[in-house]
Amino acid sequence: MLLRELQCRIAGLYDAPAEHDVHDFLITDAAHAAALQGAERPPTDEQLLIAECEDGVSVSLYLDATVLERLASRCPLERLTDENLADFCTVLEGVSHFHYFVWCAVRDRGVSLLELELQAEVDKYASALQLTLAQRGGRFPGELFHRMFGCAGFLPHLSQAERARYEEAHHFAARFCRRLEERFLRRRTARPEAMLAELRTFYRLGRHAKLRYAAQWG
Repeated sequence: MLLRELQCRIAGLYDAPAEHDVHDFLITDAAHAAALQGAERPPTDEQLLIAECEDGVSVSLYLDATVLERLASRCPLERLTDENLADFCTVLEGVSHFHYFVWCAVRDRGVSLLELELQAEVDKYASALQLTLAQRGGRFPGELFHRMFGCAGFLPHLSQAERARYEEAHHFAARFCRRLEERFLRRRTARPEAMLAELRTFYRLGRHAKLRYAAQWG
């Protein structure tokens, strides 16, 4: 239910209806996920698995079972805190990757790894912001940006190319989300509708356009 709710939230946030239910494509068995990749074990707790087949592409989403178990006992939909934020981001990133990839595929639009990571970074912030505002009765969480972007780390086993991709996605997402806060939330009169319009515009841009759009907000 958590995955479906998160996907519904992303779909509603961007007015991008879900073409397929993410739960139907979920893998939580690490051995199964590793076998699909030809590896000994999955490299991360979350991974979108894509393989070409005769009819197009085969897609699965791997999420570590222990992450889902922890969130079942500390549901972020009820209360998002420092204790469950990391697990929330892991799962939200997987749902984001799945939803955006399928949304693009149905529209016969290619998508790069950088684009997937950049959109997921924005999705994590926007979803956490939406949840926190609702849970705090509309009070703006001034510390959220730092929690999402200021404390980020990268896995040590990443290749140079992978690390560069994650760093670039993180950098441009941070610029875009910071400006969203400054323009639409931190001023005396908040404009959530205008922020929503910017998020939806960003969602529909391709990789290069996304980078340019984020850069112009720096």
